[in-house]
Amino acid sequence: MKLAALVITHNSERHVAACLAACLRWREQFPAGILVIDNASRDGTCARVEAFAEVRLVRNGENRGFAGAVNQGFRLLGDADAVLILNPDVELISSPEPLARALEETPGAGAAGGLLLGRDGKPQRGFVFRRLPDATALCLEILGVNRLWPGNPANRRWRALDLPYDRPARSIQPPGACLLIRREAWGAVEGFDEAFHPVWFEDVDFICRLLEAGRDTVYTPAFRAVHEGGHSVLRLPWDDRQLYWYRNLLRYVSRHFRLSGRVLACLSVIAGLCPRVVTGMLVSRSLGPLRIYGRLVRLAVRTAVSPAERACAPRPEENLRDPVRAPGRPGI
Repeated sequence: MKLAALVITHNSERHVAACLAACLRWREQFPAGILVIDNASRDGTCARVEAFAEVRLVRNGENRGFAGAVNQGFRLLGDADAVLILNPDVELISSPEPLARALEETPGAGAAGGLLLGRDGKPQRGFVFRRLPDATALCLEILGVNRLWPGNPANRRWRALDLPYDRPARSIQPPGACLLIRREAWGAVEGFDEAFHPVWFEDVDFICRLLEAGRDTVYTPAFRAVHEGGHSVLRLPWDDRQLYWYRNLLRYVSRHFRLSGRVLACLSVIAGLCPRVVTGMLVSRSLGPLRIYGRLVRLAVRTAVSPAERACAPRPEENLRDPVRAPGRPGI
């Protein structure tokens, strides 16, 4: 299996050099190349990448979001049988060969993930892999119950807290932060849905559609990487974080839940946002959070009433070096 590595960056100057250095330690495992898609960084990210002569860099004039950049990378890496997607705050500490072997040895497998460790060397509990969320788990997440009572049954099942990290697993959702995807599987479900812009829930939606299409996913602890997490999203303004997370959550709910689940999740959004909005207004001393709340309430009502259509991915013939411009869409 011919592999490539694909790193998606946006204002990732602090992390990307270590990520690429780790990839290059295993350069022989990536005969299809190592590619960085930069989503309109405004810091020194591209300069850091250009210091690595063996790494190919594509600069996007506008932020395509994580999903858009992944689709772009797959099309540019046409020689790769499978592509290892990496966040720039991920550092490989083992060869990607166990991931490729897991794909080859698991019938119907379309994606594979491995063990992600924090800087403390411990598994990132609840993030290494999860099951797909159901309405109950998401409602408890929205209402803050999972934070106050992380051991509740719905959260334990969603975050797969009952599964050991030292054993392989199948039909789970590995995170998009470090995920090997077979090209055939990516094409079978028409890639990532770019309407999940700029970030959040695009990987959950992709894995859900992959499983619905009859493909499988696999987790192997033989592959390991260090993952810091939140390198871009933590720098977002409060308003943007709320808008992106809730909007993309509602899109996922709209696409994958039946009417009862949609209504329950949407009511939870309307209720769960209230204390956050009040806190946001007190901290910012402005009505900006209230305007965000109004937008999300209207979106929640529409989501409860009707499911969403899948947004089309860019056409294959699109000039991916000069991507479609998206004025007014803030970056991540």
